[in-house]
Formats: sequence, structure tokens, C-alpha cells
Amino acid sequence: MAAPLRVVFAGTPAFAVSGLRACIDAGADIVAVYTQPDRPAGRGRAQQASPVKQAALAAGIAVEQPESLKTVEARRRLRDIAPDLLVVIAYGLILPKSILAIPRLGCWNVHASLLPRWRGAAPIQRAILAGDAETGVCLMRMEAGLDTGAVMLRAATSIGADDTGGSLHDRLSELGATVLRDGLQRVSHGESLPATPQSADGVTYAHKLDKAEAKLDFAAPAVELERRVRAFDPWPVAEAEIDGERVRVWSATVLSATGARQAPGAIVGASAQGIDIACGEGVLRISRLQRAGSRVIEARDYLNARPGLKSPPHRRDA
Repeated sequence: MAAPLRVVFAGTPAFAVSGLRACIDAGADIVAVYTQPDRPAGRGRAQQASPVKQAALAAGIAVEQPESLKTVEARRRLRDIAPDLLVVIAYGLILPKSILAIPRLGCWNVHASLLPRWRGAAPIQRAILAGDAETGVCLMRMEAGLDTGAVMLRAATSIGADDTGGSLHDRLSELGATVLRDGLQRVSHGESLPATPQSADGVTYAHKLDKAEAKLDFAAPAVELERRVRAFDPWPVAEAEIDGERVRVWSATVLSATGARQAPGAIVGASAQGIDIACGEGVLRISRLQRAGSRVIEARDYLNARPGLKSPPHRRDA
């Protein structure tokens, strides 16, 4: 019986934890876990271990936390560990060619999109923002370019009308783990996974999210703003101004894609079902929101605190 694959796993956020568990479930010998150094977090700004570090320590796996992989010492350390394979999921550090060349079987990456669409840092949110009907995960061989490697396995999932950045994140995390587990088990049994080069057509880039993008501009179409609300849940969370008050918007629907008769930003209806706001095209209904320093509430509770919004000229039967 062949010895288990010696695998080094590199990842940092919660998205990568299911991938680490998939490596364990596949019977790999996880000889080390690489994750980013502890960072200040929370109100007290205390040093906090990454979700991957916490999972690795709970499983009794040695953890490495270099500030960079570009140093001679980092290369020497990985050579000493001598992995057969390096598995990378949302690690957050650049892997130079000298690192990619060390594992005997190369380096694998699980990426949360159907490549070559949405290479880059925020593929989950960008897919929702673009109105994509589906997305998925790819298991690819890493190379020097940004998410340009040949794809060995992929799996797709539909993007539902109620999917948020959070719900799609969780589903793709599990789907990625399933694809990774399948790949590891097949290679462990002596199978060679064919790798298909990515097409040069259809390449798009999922640029890192900027908090400034979360501000809703009601001059935009209601359809685009509704996607923005979903994509930025749970971070950075959409923000809007409602009759002079800045709030965070957690849930919204397109009441009408066309036909708003007032200027963008005007409240055209307010009821227990939501606050209806005219957009550049159509009407957006905000149903869950959050005032500064407060908890998330339903529209009816917000209107109880601001009863004037239900009075003329705002009121419209809904």
C-alpha cells in the first residue's frame, strides 16, 4: 500500500477551513499548515489566530506563519518539510516560482469561480454583482500568473435570486472541499489528473472589494442596487441615505424595474413591507436595515421610530 501523500496546506480565512478538513478526510499526511501571522482583531485589538490556524491546532497539526514566502529562510523551511504537494486556498501571500517548484507534485489551488471568469480576490461578490446565473469552483495547478493555471477539476452551482455573499461563500467553500477531496483521493490511488489550460476568451478579474462600493447611489438601476445589497452581505454591507439618515441595508428587493415617477432617492412608499425608494430605473424596496450603533431591524420597526416617513408626501399604498 502506497504511503499517504505528504501535504502542506496553506490557507487563512474561514473559506479555507473546509479544504483543510477535506485533506484530512482524504487520508493525506498533513505535515504542516501555513497561514498568515496572527492579526489584531475585535474591539480590544488583541492578536487573533486565523480560522485555519485554529482548525489546524485543534487537529494537532504543526503551524507555520511566515510574514513572507520570498525569503531564503522560507524556501529552506519548506524544502526541509519536503511535501509531495502544496494545497493553497485563500492563503493571502504571494507564492514565488521558487516556492511553487519545491513540492514533488506541484501546487494546487481551489478558486471560487468558473475560470477564466473572475480571476482575482473577490470572485464570489463579483459574480453576484454582475448578475451571473451560475458560478462554481476550480481545482487548478498553480503557476506564476494570477489564477491562470490549468484546471484539473471543476464544479458549478446556480446563483439563486436570494443568494448573498455569505450564503454563496459557504456553499462554494463546501463545494471546493468536495472537489479537492476527490482530487486528492484519485491521486492517492495512482490516478493522474489531466489539466486543461484555461481559455484566453472570457477572462474577467474580480478586483478586491472597496468599502466605498457599498454606498448605494439611487441614480443607478434598482436591479443593480439589489445585487449590491446581496453581494456585500456580510461585508462590507451596503449603505444608503433614507430621508437624510445614513443606514446600513441588509435586505432589499426590486419592487419595479421600471416606472419610478420621482427623482432617484425619493421615498415613493413606506409600509410594514418595506421602504420603497425611486431609483434611476425602477423602485427598490428596503426591508431590513440598521441604524448607526443599533441592531438590524425590520422596516416596520424603523418606520415606528420615524413615523414621518409614512406621512405625505412619502406615503403610497403598497
